[in-house]
Amino acid sequence: MGSFLDDIEWRVASQPVDYAVALAEMEARAQAVALGTARELVWLLEHPPVYTSGTSADPAELIDPRFPVVDAGRGGRYTYHGPGQRIGYVVLDLNKRGRDVRRFVHALEGWVIAALGQFDITAFRAPGRIGIWTLDHGQEAKIGAIGVRVKKWVTMHGFSVNLSPDLSHFGGIVPCGLAEFPVTSAQKLGKATDLATFDAALALGADSFLETVSAFGGDPV
Repeated sequence: MGSFLDDIEWRVASQPVDYAVALAEMEARAQAVALGTARELVWLLEHPPVYTSGTSADPAELIDPRFPVVDAGRGGRYTYHGPGQRIGYVVLDLNKRGRDVRRFVHALEGWVIAALGQFDITAFRAPGRIGIWTLDHGQEAKIGAIGVRVKKWVTMHGFSVNLSPDLSHFGGIVPCGLAEFPVTSAQKLGKATDLATFDAALALGADSFLETVSAFGGDPV
């Protein structure tokens, strides 16, 4: 039985990619996927330090714009991207996988949670709070962000996971509008931080993720 990834491009950037450049390339790819002229894409990369704003961003939550601030065109509020953080852009055609955005987001969260489990990090969803959470010395802390956009039933953006970023860089914003919760990282938790190892954990769970996305009808499982 073949892998779901046989028909999807799996791309890993070897160097940090400028956010605006990546955004333009992702949007062009999504348009091509919608037209049926390009393959779906999972793109794993890092960005140079940047703050991005989603459609619900509150200017009051931009405390110290010490890095460039870019309109991301995705849902959500402000977030930070930078070295040591694994970004996953996921361009999938939900026209052929079932037009269920809720299912897609649920599957995306589950994929990241399973990959973190391979790092001996117990991560989880938190009701009413988007993103990926874990316990840092007994306190709930955010270790990953989820932000998606869907146009013509093709997905864009995806997830970010804090492996070893400079956590002080999050201090310029209220991350995702959740001032009462800290951010954490695999490094802060004393776990492995290697990007290639995390990518391998994602690859291991990719088929399961795509099977969940492509399960037609019903509630997410």
